[in-house]
Amino acid sequence: MRLIMIGTSHGVPEAHRRCSSYLLEVNGSYYIVDMGTQTVEDLRRRGISIPDVKLVICTHPHGDHTDGLISFVDLVNWYFKEASPAVILPNQKLIDALKGWLAAVGSGSPVREGIRFGTVTPGVTFEDENVKIRAIPTQHCPDSFAYLVEAEGKKILFTGDLKHPTADFPAAAFEEEIDLILCELAHFSPDDCVPVFDRTKAKRILHTHISPRWHEELARQLKQPHPYQYGAVYDGMEFLL
Repeated sequence: MRLIMIGTSHGVPEAHRRCSSYLLEVNGSYYIVDMGTQTVEDLRRRGISIPDVKLVICTHPHGDHTDGLISFVDLVNWYFKEASPAVILPNQKLIDALKGWLAAVGSGSPVREGIRFGTVTPGVTFEDENVKIRAIPTQHCPDSFAYLVEAEGKKILFTGDLKHPTADFPAAAFEEEIDLILCELAHFSPDDCVPVFDRTKAKRILHTHISPRWHEELARQLKQPHPYQYGAVYDGMEFLL
């Protein structure tokens, strides 16, 4: 399993960081968690066949996690007609809005059958021959979720935005061995996170979605010893699990 950081910025794009989007490759198939940037353009630059994208799933409805859906669904609807991705979104309003956008720009209405829209349900919300994804409700906003992805005997936890680590950090991290936790860091400090991280069974914890106000504090924390690999990510980084 390979994890590629497409976009790692906080709520707005920066000069060298785009908004949130993460790409998983498993057995030649691709699964995208969040699409806050024009992820379809990155797929094309990387030579990834759009029909190989099996899933797009978003952690919550905010634009920095969903805005790239418009271009992706638009192109899959009228051009990449061999693609049949599942597009699983936190609420029906997002699905209705996408369908309305497609009708407004004239790229096809109704949406062709190959695009399989669905809404997130707590528990196992997606499963195929390669991956199983469990959705864990969080308190960041209405319809916000963390995702625990299992593939090839490994587990990755995408926290999405949280209200606070002491309030809604996913309990699975304390109960199960997790190979990698990708924790967003826009709304609370690294010092708030570390006592919670120390209770997890994680092998590696990486911060993404990092607000500039935490840079100095994060640099200090990264120099400290931890019982897990601790770090931060930027656009273009790749990890093999």
